Amino acid sequence: MARSSRRSLFLVVFFLLACGFLGILYAQRSGQQSSVAGDSEVKDSLKQFTDVYSVVEENYAERVNPDKAIYNGAIPGMLHALDPHSNFFDPKSYAAMREDQRGKYYGVGMTVGPRNNKVIVIYPFEGTPAFKAGIHPGDAIIAVDGKSTENMSTSDVADMLKGPKGTTVHISIKREGVEQPMEFTLIRDEIPRFSVDVHFMIRPGIGYMHVNGFNETTEHEVSDALDQFGDLKGLILDLRDNPGGLLSEGVGVADKFLKKGQLIVSHHGRSSPEKRYVAQHGNGGKDYPIVVLVNRLTASAAEIVSGAIQDHDRGLIVGEVTFGKGLVQTVYPLSENTGLALTTAHYYTPSGRLIQRDYSNISLYDYYYSRDSAESSNTANREVKLTDSGRTEYGGGGITPDVPIPPVKRNHLQETLLQHYAFFNFAKRYVVDHHPTKSFEVDDETLQEFRKSLDDSSVPYTQAELMDNDEWLRSSIKAEIFIDAFGQSEGMKVRAESDPEVVKGLELLPQAKALVDNARKIIAEHNAVPAFNR
Repeated sequence: MARSSRRSLFLVVFFLLACGFLGILYAQRSGQQSSVAGDSEVKDSLKQFTDVYSVVEENYAERVNPDKAIYNGAIPGMLHALDPHSNFFDPKSYAAMREDQRGKYYGVGMTVGPRNNKVIVIYPFEGTPAFKAGIHPGDAIIAVDGKSTENMSTSDVADMLKGPKGTTVHISIKREGVEQPMEFTLIRDEIPRFSVDVHFMIRPGIGYMHVNGFNETTEHEVSDALDQFGDLKGLILDLRDNPGGLLSEGVGVADKFLKKGQLIVSHHGRSSPEKRYVAQHGNGGKDYPIVVLVNRLTASAAEIVSGAIQDHDRGLIVGEVTFGKGLVQTVYPLSENTGLALTTAHYYTPSGRLIQRDYSNISLYDYYYSRDSAESSNTANREVKLTDSGRTEYGGGGITPDVPIPPVKRNHLQETLLQHYAFFNFAKRYVVDHHPTKSFEVDDETLQEFRKSLDDSSVPYTQAELMDNDEWLRSSIKAEIFIDAFGQSEGMKVRAESDPEVVKGLELLPQAKALVDNARKIIAEHNAVPAFNR
């Protein structure tokens, strides 16, 4: 039997086993009520699939790729007919998912991306082999271990840079202003994927922390950041663009801000018993005001944290209505290093709000990418729940913010400069010529140099546009220069300090404190009333 035929046979059998696996789960959750007729229908459907696949493989105009037909077609199609979040992971995506969950990988420590048909360094991570070797943002990777990267994708180059800890990789770099290629031999190391990618005291006594996801180290990272802050008078917890991750880590992070014993989240499915997660340790009486920043890409575990803080009147939720991803996926490892993430339950906030938004009668694309802002904020026909102090909240459509802030829309000049990578290109040259220190500020002379760089690159602009965007230009230039000169986290600090939503969050901290104080008073009064008078 030919290799491709054996591969096709394996994948067809694999698909049938996956269908059978789902059938077993369905039967278990139905109390084993499946009938003989139902079993017969499943067998008939599976036979139809094998018949169809056989005809396709024998008669399709081109050679059929089994991976594409089964891994990318039949199995995902079956799962997406159930809900948007049940998913199948082929060997590569399964390995990537586990890598994300672990919060580390082995390589040289840099983010790469496409620019002008080349793969370039976006930035090296601080403290990694790439950073220590002196690789800079903007460096073009022209070869890895002697193999040219011409016509390679970004992911192909990234894969070549990864490898077992302690192994070496040779990288050839073309740097602007340097005539000959630069050669680097790096020893691969363990590279942490920090989920708390920036935290610092943004004002005296006021901490700022951005959490970009929930992996196996997130609770520990948040705990360390809070310890480093010391005696806080307030906190901006930034969960914007956080897609979620591990439930256990979301529970652990929420635990840091609530009282011991308070409910964080619960979940249950059609036939699975309710499971409740409560704060095991609590915040130790540290009730400093909290403002949580969220947007439409805040999802899953990030919504669990936001919902728990909101339902217990622990902090003020600020921004956009969150994504609304409240389906629990259980990941089942399968053969051939593949995996199945199957929805098994729904998440509920402490007040009983369903986090998941409606996904019926819309395409997968519209569910993920075309969410209407009016639809997101519409509370009609949504379940009504109450916070601990009696404030009204709505379920079934993500977490609705206490203080809505519409997304900031970029104007024409801002879009143009970002599309041309104007700040990135300017910073990599400026740092080489000027060697800025951390006291650097963008003055008029720097702005003039930036304008000249736009002219040299034929980036269109008007003088009026530059004047109207003066503050944004200065902040963007400074942030990119700090990334290039001092590392990604330093640039993120600069961006946070001038971010309009962060600034608004700082302004709202007194309101967040009033919320906590008022809730404490209302709850105390409620508890003081004898039970027979309630």
